[in-house]
Amino acid sequence: MIPLKDMNPRRSFPYMTLLLIAVNVAVFSHQLTLSPSAGEAFIKTYGLIPSKVELALDGHRYSLAQALWPLFTSMFLHGGFLHIIGNMWFLWIFGDNIEDQLGPVAYLLFYLVCGIGSGLTQLVFSWGSHIPSIGASGAISGVLGAYLLYFPRARILTLIPLLVIWFTARIPAMVFIGLWFVLQFLSGLGSLGAINTGGVAWWAHVGGFLLGLLFAGVVKLSGRAASSG
Repeated sequence: MIPLKDMNPRRSFPYMTLLLIAVNVAVFSHQLTLSPSAGEAFIKTYGLIPSKVELALDGHRYSLAQALWPLFTSMFLHGGFLHIIGNMWFLWIFGDNIEDQLGPVAYLLFYLVCGIGSGLTQLVFSWGSHIPSIGASGAISGVLGAYLLYFPRARILTLIPLLVIWFTARIPAMVFIGLWFVLQFLSGLGSLGAINTGGVAWWAHVGGFLLGLLFAGVVKLSGRAASSG
């Protein structure tokens, strides 16, 4: 299923969402200017590598700061055009309403916390791996978690490819995002034990989503408490 747009009007201009997209595109544009060897070195330096964290904790080769800094930098790196286009498309569709809900500054904090939390989740489930984890999808998974909580009945105009027949449908967010999460979780279970095979960082998606759901829930409950108080 490919989301085309959400039928959920926003109240304000999504400055922070556009800024995040611009930063991701700028970093990716820089990656494109690098030679293959320099590009690989760039990914190894700023991507999140579990084995590097393991070595740092054992006191070998890397400081802990060097090993953990990529929890932040890795969320702005991408592995190709399809990778960044897919991530930025999801961010554009779902991020504006979460920015609306939280406000731009809190939204930025939320995005970064979800990105770092998703990296930590992937780190745990791929401990010892030598393969860098990169991409904004963990942070964007947090956006999806918040969207599910705040706008469960919002309709998502979705392109559905069914063999040779492609059609569109307006699917409730709770169905679209719920199915998406089930796929991430089942794929994560299927990837257990395959720490050095590369591919999608499924557990980053799961961790980011759950953290986004939790963050949004706390904000929602605190807002209700303030209103009732």
